[in-house]
Amino acid sequence: MAKSRGENGPRAPAAEGSLSGTRESLAPGPDAAAADELSSLGSDSEANGFAERRIDKFGFIVGSQGAEGALEEVPLEVLRQRESKWLDMLNNWDKWMAKKHKKIRLRCQKGIPPSLRGRAWQYLSGGKVKLQQNPGKFDELDMSPGDPKWLDVIERDLHRQFPFHEMFVSRGGHGQQDLFRVLKAYTLYRPEEGYCQAQAPIAAVLLMHMPAEQAFWCLVQICEKYLPGYYSEKLEAIQLDGEILFSLLQKVSPVAHKHLSRQKIDPLLYMTEWFMCAFARTLPWSSVLRVWDMFFCEGVKIIFRVGLVLLKHALGSPDKLKACQGQYETIEQLRSLSPKIMQEAFLVQEVVELPVTERQIEREHLIQLRRWQETRGELQCCSPPRLHGAKAILEAEPGPRPTLQPSPSIRLPPDAPLPGSKGKPKPPKQSQKEKEQWKQAKASGQLDKPPVPSQAKVAAAAGDACPPQDVPPKDPAHQDSAPQDSAPQDSAHHHSQESLTSQESEDTYL
Repeated sequence: MAKSRGENGPRAPAAEGSLSGTRESLAPGPDAAAADELSSLGSDSEANGFAERRIDKFGFIVGSQGAEGALEEVPLEVLRQRESKWLDMLNNWDKWMAKKHKKIRLRCQKGIPPSLRGRAWQYLSGGKVKLQQNPGKFDELDMSPGDPKWLDVIERDLHRQFPFHEMFVSRGGHGQQDLFRVLKAYTLYRPEEGYCQAQAPIAAVLLMHMPAEQAFWCLVQICEKYLPGYYSEKLEAIQLDGEILFSLLQKVSPVAHKHLSRQKIDPLLYMTEWFMCAFARTLPWSSVLRVWDMFFCEGVKIIFRVGLVLLKHALGSPDKLKACQGQYETIEQLRSLSPKIMQEAFLVQEVVELPVTERQIEREHLIQLRRWQETRGELQCCSPPRLHGAKAILEAEPGPRPTLQPSPSIRLPPDAPLPGSKGKPKPPKQSQKEKEQWKQAKASGQLDKPPVPSQAKVAAAAGDACPPQDVPPKDPAHQDSAPQDSAPQDSAHHHSQESLTSQESEDTYL
């Protein structure tokens, strides 16, 4: 396929490791040679030799470029408290999203506990709901043969994705197999889009935290809701966002903006891989995870903020520009960013405090879209509108979420006995007033049989959670008349809570 060319003046040569302008190929990163040698491990015996290497807590080989040195460890007690809070949120997700979304955002900014990160990403992105709405769809796509045009390209890219991570270190290993399955399934799910190589690192990061089926639906949400149009044929969406980023930079760091304008460096040269891979191939791994936690919650504005912070601190002062006299030196400066500005605590704090909002991004999007139409005509790719984070996705896709809410695992018909009871349920005792009315009626000859308790009371005694529609609900004032009824209901509710917890615990991918 032809390489895309800029229309806004001359460009500097593309930085190694960035998108070359085609949809199929990201240029190999600087560690490609070592990666190829390491990824040649294929058989189980060779993989067993790899097992003797030391692995860091993220799964990277210690000493490789993906591994990290000293990390800021969260105290164990604090981590356990955060896990408890997140478990409560995940088990009551709809309630938290509806009433306490700001609290969720704050906790995402603090970092999702590693043991719950994969499950939280599924809930935040809407991938969990998507999976529930499409049962068996991934298996159907997985069993389909796929388009050979895309399969060949995908296979060539597998060994390039995080070759120093234990999941992807061996050719044909389970990590590469799952990555192939996810990417192939997406080409069948969206055949008009096909495959873009920048999707591979996105899918690989997801697979490090969840099984293949869940990773597939999270990838779908990223491609369709968070970053729509990024992986389309002409890369029009990423070009538009490059112009948006450059315009926002003028307000955030006028010094950096002026320098890039004077050097006539197109935004695509430094931001393409940043945005399309969501910084997965740029930042230290601990910073990647913190950025993704916020990205899933708040949307693409986090990606813009990270890019602006990196540009501001790399090119935002006269001292730093002394070494950037030309295009090549400037690109090199952006390729070899200072570890200090990418460090987890510093970067997250800068990103949280940077005042760039969804409204600013959307306003700038309209401006850049109008300019695009005036100079280049209409967009060829008609992608859906971008949704800014978990709350916007939830509001755009309302619907039943049966597995996200507690539900009884055992439902009884109205006349069925309660578990552990013998025979039919006993009717509730009559009140003193009812007994007197019955005696008066019997004395006057109007009644030959004792009164039959109301259907609603019988249903309540049987523990039925769904009374008939023609029976009005009990008045709260009368709830004390049958105290023996509350115990079965509380027991059933407690059982449903346990059922939800046990079911959801299967989704936690450690």
